[in-house]
Amino acid sequence: MRRTALVALCLAAAATAGLTGCLPGQNTASDKPKGPFPGMTGGEIADRAVKATTAAGSLRMTGDVPDDESKGTIHIDMALNKKGECAGTLGMGGQGKADLIKTGDTIYMKYDEAFLREQGKGDSKADTDAVVAMMAGKWTKMSATGKDAKDIASFCDLGTVLAGAEDVNSDATRGATGTVDGTPAIVLHEKDGKDRYTLYVATQGKPYLLKVIGTSAKDPGTITFTDYEKPVPADAPKGKVLDLDKLGG
Repeated sequence: MRRTALVALCLAAAATAGLTGCLPGQNTASDKPKGPFPGMTGGEIADRAVKATTAAGSLRMTGDVPDDESKGTIHIDMALNKKGECAGTLGMGGQGKADLIKTGDTIYMKYDEAFLREQGKGDSKADTDAVVAMMAGKWTKMSATGKDAKDIASFCDLGTVLAGAEDVNSDATRGATGTVDGTPAIVLHEKDGKDRYTLYVATQGKPYLLKVIGTSAKDPGTITFTDYEKPVPADAPKGKVLDLDKLGG
């Protein structure tokens, strides 16, 4: 097939890690007003938020990131943890979607017809029809340790997805306060050359990142973080499951 779900998942993971990554700059003493996080600069708040987020054992990521190859948008809604479990959905704009579950050493995926036909562009109609008939709307499984599954397995590991985001030296500036899905937050504004980022950080409880918006050519997109420390619903699907490892021979 022209393009696989594996590639799309890796793109989403890369975009997420990039949006929460390290940015250069120094904190300024003038950026220390009262209010949430009194006496702290925007950069100090951002640093604390990234540390809290990367320390979390589990969370859910929801958002849209651009796909350079199709020029479309990848929609991701995925819960994952540091045990390597994940469960959620990957959508390719108007080009269908795929469901993903990883539990233990097994990866389960289910594709709709639109997704399979989009991935089959360039193949013969007969070949694509055969794939659709065999796989559309049906759960498949493969070993997470197999050659074709290693990148997907890495994506399902929260520690891997957020790797490299721990050591932040941010020059973010403080913005207004507000809410993200009802959770009180402070807005931070970050810049790196021509690139611009807006971060929303929880002001109650742990200072988790709630949302990151990138409005640049390099890292455009929006990712929302919810369900911190909640169990990931990574239950193996019931009923008949197509074993792709056996199919591949």
